[in-house]
Amino acid sequence: MSDATVASLSARRRVPPTVNEPIRSYAPGTPERASLKARLASMATEHVDIPVIVNGKEYRTGDTATVVMPHAHQHVLGTWHKATPELVQEAVAATASAREEWSRWPWEDRVAVFLRAAELLSTTWRDTLNAATMLGQSKTAFQSEIDAACELIDFFRFGALFAQELYGEQPVSEKGVWNQTDYRPLEGFIYAVSPFNFTAIGGNLSGAPAMAGNTVIWKPAQTAMLSGYYVMKLLEAAGLPPGVINFVPGDPIPISDALLSHRDLGGVHFTGSTTVFNSMWKTIGGNMGRYRSYPRIVGETGGKDFIMAHPSADVDALAVAIVRGAFEYQGQKCSACSRVYIPQSLWAGVRDRMVAMMADIRVGDVRDFRNFMGAVIDERSFTKIGGYLDEARAAGTIVAGGEASRDTGYFVSPTLVKVDDPGHRILCEEIFGPVVAAYVYPDDQYVETMKIVDGTSPYALTGAIFANDRQAIRLAHTHLRNAAGNFYINDKCTGAVVGQQPFGGARGSGTNDKAGSKLNLLRWVSPRSIKETFVPPTAYQYPFMGEE
Repeated sequence: MSDATVASLSARRRVPPTVNEPIRSYAPGTPERASLKARLASMATEHVDIPVIVNGKEYRTGDTATVVMPHAHQHVLGTWHKATPELVQEAVAATASAREEWSRWPWEDRVAVFLRAAELLSTTWRDTLNAATMLGQSKTAFQSEIDAACELIDFFRFGALFAQELYGEQPVSEKGVWNQTDYRPLEGFIYAVSPFNFTAIGGNLSGAPAMAGNTVIWKPAQTAMLSGYYVMKLLEAAGLPPGVINFVPGDPIPISDALLSHRDLGGVHFTGSTTVFNSMWKTIGGNMGRYRSYPRIVGETGGKDFIMAHPSADVDALAVAIVRGAFEYQGQKCSACSRVYIPQSLWAGVRDRMVAMMADIRVGDVRDFRNFMGAVIDERSFTKIGGYLDEARAAGTIVAGGEASRDTGYFVSPTLVKVDDPGHRILCEEIFGPVVAAYVYPDDQYVETMKIVDGTSPYALTGAIFANDRQAIRLAHTHLRNAAGNFYINDKCTGAVVGQQPFGGARGSGTNDKAGSKLNLLRWVSPRSIKETFVPPTAYQYPFMGEE
């Protein structure tokens, strides 16, 4: 094939039609249920030895930690090896070496790797990623399906579409001039730091910069090591070249100290706590004199997400939204409903409906598909949530729930707390567990209560308004405009879908660079403007200089 033919094909190439991955039901009698249950059973008997992966090579350092099931914490699923300081530096070198080739690939060839990974995950790898997420992070089949399968597939497929759109954006050219934009990757490596609660986030934090031609050092969460490892192996199976993404588990403090102070740091792609992100930003600010370029800092952090109800709200829909938004995945979503504001006229009805649903919720091993909730992620989380429960119990504010047991797994029951002080810390601080606090307000103080919602938390990630009165919805748009980066009307405050509701918030919730949109991809390129003049001038004089 001639160079001209290749160039012609490249000019016409388009990614396949992009749609969100359908969510499988796993209902009784379905083939996907039987297949997933079989993989869960087999994976539970395996002991996976998870290495550091640098430049495509696996390293087992001997300095190890274990992967356990949060819902059966004596059951060890595997062992993971911690990166040494030398391997961290090798990862930096690997990114520099791989970038020479990877950054020169046409965008179509780069995204083809991730499109293939999406197709593998949609088919032969689906059970493995779902089972790893269920066993290692205690997600139910449905919660894992919408995360480890569908959302990660969507990140890869829509990321390819966003790349096509971005690279297709070119400037206007006047007669005799050709203006172009060259979307270069950033100089240096990207440091991707992912959390435990969403398998898809790890794939996106590392994958989005790589689609744009960057090379990445990915440090997965210690409590999501099993699924993170399989995401890495999925990308390798899809043809990702060595060194483009380097899988570097280990102690976060020395790894971050080494990478955040490195001259070649090009950017940070982070999801995690606000405290950690603030610390990283401070470290980067203190090292500004070292870097080759200003590092891009992209982060999605904490949330104290709300549902605000108007007296016209549908009580049944409101109660279901709170229960699902607060208790799915044990409240361990950045977007989880953690505080609700309910008018006095609706409180009794909402409370009674919630209490009835909470009494019906089963909590236990996620391999039992009858369970709505699994365990919280680890003992540290269990202890933190327990402290809030103790405080609520002492104050006599627990309406329902409040039980916790760690005998076999880190189980916390769904809990509803009623708080009379809108400034109480249970209504203001991120708990990251299945605890929702309710504040009951007088019906005639709707606007005043929205001002409380807006002003009593440092976060601005997700929020929802329930109302049938359109004027009430209009008022919420105005008064809560800056209180949430993802805002829902008559729906729960969780469940953002890639390409439909790009995710992210501001204030203490991050930089709002909207994962699942072209806005995020834009952060990983450094545009270069190119002007080519076909016939340049050959004399310096301008017409105005002529004689009268």
